[in-house]
Amino acid sequence: MIIRKMAISRRTILRGFGTALALPFLDGMAPAFSPVAKPAIRFGAVYVPNGINMRTWTPAAEGSSFDLSASLKPLEPFRDRMLVLSGLNSNLPRGAQGAPGIHARACTRFLSDVPPRPAEGAELHAGISMDQIAAKELGKHTQLASLELGLESADSVGVCDPGFNCAYTSTISWRSETTPLPTELDPRAVFERLFGDSSNTDPAARMARMRQDRSILDSVIAKVARLERDLGPGDRAKLDEYCDAIRDVERRIQRAEEQNAASGGGPVTVMQSPAGIPAGFSEHAGLMYDLMALAYQCDLTRVVTFMIGHEYSGRTHPEIGISDAHHAISHHKGDPENLAKLTRVDTHHVDLFAQFIAKLSATQDGEGTLLDHSIIVYGSGMSDGNAHDPKNLPIVLLGSGGGQIRGGKHIRFAKDTPLANLHLTLLDRLGLPVEKIGDSTGGFKELSV
Repeated sequence: MIIRKMAISRRTILRGFGTALALPFLDGMAPAFSPVAKPAIRFGAVYVPNGINMRTWTPAAEGSSFDLSASLKPLEPFRDRMLVLSGLNSNLPRGAQGAPGIHARACTRFLSDVPPRPAEGAELHAGISMDQIAAKELGKHTQLASLELGLESADSVGVCDPGFNCAYTSTISWRSETTPLPTELDPRAVFERLFGDSSNTDPAARMARMRQDRSILDSVIAKVARLERDLGPGDRAKLDEYCDAIRDVERRIQRAEEQNAASGGGPVTVMQSPAGIPAGFSEHAGLMYDLMALAYQCDLTRVVTFMIGHEYSGRTHPEIGISDAHHAISHHKGDPENLAKLTRVDTHHVDLFAQFIAKLSATQDGEGTLLDHSIIVYGSGMSDGNAHDPKNLPIVLLGSGGGQIRGGKHIRFAKDTPLANLHLTLLDRLGLPVEKIGDSTGGFKELSV
């Protein structure tokens, strides 16, 4: 006898008061006596501004015998599932070296490798970013085509490249050549897009829902309990873990809002202050990373970009004892003290990223984990920030993309290899091959061997 009907639909949603709680993939969603369905592949890009201290970033050895450098050390537990890529360049057209717009180019070209056109007004022009090429197709299968996350508002930067609109340094995602996608800074707004009533974004309505003190899980808890009665022990444990993660994120967002209100910063609507929700950089980044993981886990979107900061970011890091602005110390002038501070900032950023990777690695997804079924790019649009160098960019890949990427190596590409070749390759691994993007010259076989 062949049983074709799924016990639980893969699109099961538990609806409650203004909520639509999507579920992670459960074993009970697969037809009886059949193999587990092929998992979806997720794509993510995490961008760090102002370049990196390359002296403490690049591993000395190449191939599989490399040791992780000081700045990459937090990723040691995932060494066999990561690739360190060296030698990739955001090549400029001949004669354009030294042209203005160095920070704008670094940011805009990270996912497109198309240089921005000078514009101080509304006449923007860049290239469609690879995340949006992917979102156009992968978004057909999810509630949201993509998420664009960030930690700093455009207003907080306060300076941009002369002759270039600040939009160029405020996002890495471009839906079209003239349409940049702004980053969302507020964890509450992201949470509601994923689990809440996204049909009503009126601030007064949002505040009314908050005053009711009704959580996402509280509104569907009876339905969760009924569903659990029909699940096996493994699925019950998986659903409990998923609900605990949602509850934890929701509680942390509420705590941050209460702390912000107590300090006079106002409620959820503090969208223009990078220190508004939450107050600390590490907590803010951690919440965004956890929301990113939840979005992947319940397949609400398969494409997420996350900007740790904008180009020209002047953020300080008192949590690690750095009171100097990030952009200022990136112009280290070879000073050992500045270089040491920059390494501490770089390592701190990687440490937060490693915690996100650990969560993906610990989250079951079909017959593997979210990390097994993801391709996550981490890096910057410059190497040495002091020189504004667009060559030999610091790039790390995590995840195996469903078995298509083989980690555990430091790969150094030939001189002048375009960054766009990586974009071309990753789109192919996402099942979305294109002939060309930016100044690409061909894909990489090295990622799979």
